[in-house]
Amino acid sequence: MIKQVSTFQANNKRIAKNTLLLYFRMILMMGVSLYTVRIVLNVLGIVDYGIYNVVGGIVTMFSFLSGTMATASQRFFAFELGRKNYDQLKKTFSMTMTIYVLIGIVIFILAETVGLWFLNNKMTIPVERMEAANWIYQFAILSFMVTMFGVPYNAAIIAHERMNIYAYMSIIEASLKLTIVYILLVTTFDKLKLYAILIFIVTTLITFICKIYCRIKFDECRFKFYWSKSLFKEIVNYSGWNLFGALANVFNNQGVSIMLNIFFGPIVNAALAIAFQVNSSINQFVQNFIIAVRPQITKYYASGQKEQMLKLILQSSKFSFLLLFIITMPVLLETHFVFTLWLKKTPEYVISFTRFIIISTLIDTLSYPLMAAAQATGKIKRYQATVGGVMLLNLPLSYLFLRLGYPSYIIFVLGIFNSITCLLLRLFLLKKMISLQFVSYFNFVIIPITLSSFFSYLIPCFIFINFDESILRFLVNGFVGLLVSLFVIYILGLSKNEKNYIVEVIKRIIY
Repeated sequence: MIKQVSTFQANNKRIAKNTLLLYFRMILMMGVSLYTVRIVLNVLGIVDYGIYNVVGGIVTMFSFLSGTMATASQRFFAFELGRKNYDQLKKTFSMTMTIYVLIGIVIFILAETVGLWFLNNKMTIPVERMEAANWIYQFAILSFMVTMFGVPYNAAIIAHERMNIYAYMSIIEASLKLTIVYILLVTTFDKLKLYAILIFIVTTLITFICKIYCRIKFDECRFKFYWSKSLFKEIVNYSGWNLFGALANVFNNQGVSIMLNIFFGPIVNAALAIAFQVNSSINQFVQNFIIAVRPQITKYYASGQKEQMLKLILQSSKFSFLLLFIITMPVLLETHFVFTLWLKKTPEYVISFTRFIIISTLIDTLSYPLMAAAQATGKIKRYQATVGGVMLLNLPLSYLFLRLGYPSYIIFVLGIFNSITCLLLRLFLLKKMISLQFVSYFNFVIIPITLSSFFSYLIPCFIFINFDESILRFLVNGFVGLLVSLFVIYILGLSKNEKNYIVEVIKRIIY
C-alpha cells in the first residue's frame, strides 16, 4: 500500500514537471502565434486571411483518418510501456507506420478528387482569388501529409513522457514562424501563395527534427516492415470506432467553418479563424496538462491500478477546468478591449465568436480526462457510437437554423448545448466501463467548480459594469480577478488533501 502511494506521488510529480515544461512551450508559442496572427492578418487582408483558413479547413476535413490513428498510436504505445513489453512495442510502431502509408494513399486520393471538386464548385471565394486558393489547397495537402507521417513519432514522445523535447522544438518553430512574418513583410510575391509555401517548409522541418530525435532516443522508432493479422485487426478495430468519433469532431469544427463560408462568405471565416486562434492559444494551458496526464491514465489501466486511475481522472477534470477558468475570466469580460489592443482591424463577429467558443471549450475541458479514460480501456465501440452520434447532430441542426435565417452565432449556441450533452453521456458510459460514479464526479468536480466560478466573477463583473473601458480597467480587472479566483478556488474548489498539499509546497518554497 505504501509503495502504491509513493508511486502515485512520484507519478504526480512527473506529471507536474511535464506540465511545467509544456507550459514553457505554450507561453512561447502563444506569444508568437498572437503576434504572427496580427501581422499576417494585416499583410494578407481580411478576405485573403479568411480564404487561407477555410481552404486549409477542407484538407483538415480529411484529418479524421490520421487523427484516429494518432489516438490509437498513443494508446497502444503507452499500454505496452505500462506492461513493459518492449518487443511488442517495436512491432506496434512498425505496424502503425504501415497503416499510415495506406491511410496516406486514401487521403491523397480523396483530397485530389472530392476535396478539389468541392473547393472549385461549392466554396464562396472571389473569382480573382481562385488561383491562389488552389495554390493554398495543394500546399495544405502536402503539409498535411508530412504532419500525418510524423504522428507516430509524436505519439512515441508522449507515451515516453519526454515533454522537454516539445519545449526545444517550439523554440525552433517559433523562430521559423517569425521568419515567415519578416519574409511576408519584405516580399513582393503574391503573399497568400507565399504564406502557404512557407508554412509547408516549416511543417516539414519540424516533422523531420521530431523523426530524427525519436530514431536516436527510442529503439522502437526504427521502422522495419512487420505484419501481424491479429495486431492489424486489433489496431483497426480500435481505430474504426475512433474514426467515427474523430469524424464527428472534425465535422463539428471544420464543418462549421465551411458552412459559415457558404452562408456568409470569407469575411466571417476570418473572424472564425481569429476566434479559434485565441481559443487555441488559451486552451493550450489545459491541453499541456492533459498531454502530461493521458499516458499515466493509460498506464494505470494497463497495470490494473484502478483506484489510482479514478483518482487521477477526478483531479485532472477539476484542475483542467480551473486552469482554463483563471485564464479566460479576463478575456471573456474584456474581449472587446483585448481585440482593440491586439488587432489594428477587428473583423465583424470576432468578439461574439470568441466568447461562445471559449465557453464551449470550458465545458469540454471537463471531458478531456474522461476521453483519455475511455481510450485507455480499448473498449470504445458503444462509447464512440453514442457520443459521436450526438456530436454529429450539431452540424445538421446548425444548417437547419441557418437556413431558417438565424444569425451566425447560433452555431456556437448549439455547440454549447452539444458539449453539455456529451459530457453527461461520457459520465454515464464510463460508469459501466471503469465504474466511475456520477455522484463522486458531481461532488468532487461539478460542485467545486460551479461555486468557484460563480463567486470568482462577482467582483470582476462589478468592476466591468461600473468603470469605462480602458487599459486601467483591463489591468485592474485582470489583477483583481486573479487574486479573487485563486482565493475562492482555494476555499471552495479544493479538497482538504489538496489544500494540505499546496500548503506543504509553499512551505518548502519559503523555507
